[in-house]
Amino acid sequence: MPVSGIEGIGSPITLPTAARVGTGTGDDTSFAQSITGAVDELRGLQSQSNELAVAAVTGDLDDIHSAMIASTRASVTLELISAVRNKGVDAFNEIMRMQA
Repeated sequence: MPVSGIEGIGSPITLPTAARVGTGTGDDTSFAQSITGAVDELRGLQSQSNELAVAAVTGDLDDIHSAMIASTRASVTLELISAVRNKGVDAFNEIMRMQA
């Protein structure tokens, strides 16, 4: 049941591709493809956010909430991708410290 006043925001919030990685099928490229897909999705969100910000500044935007929501979605997605990257680097460093 939608909360009154925000049911017309647009598409429902979905997790970026990197957050939907399953248990894996043994394919070595699935992680790389997931990260690439998440970065592509981030670029799209940032582009949409920039377009709405420009429309807000020029006065062409009637609903400032859509610009703020787009900006927040892009920001949260960037934080998620950065966290996944950092965990990947930490895992790589831990593997490199293992003794043979």
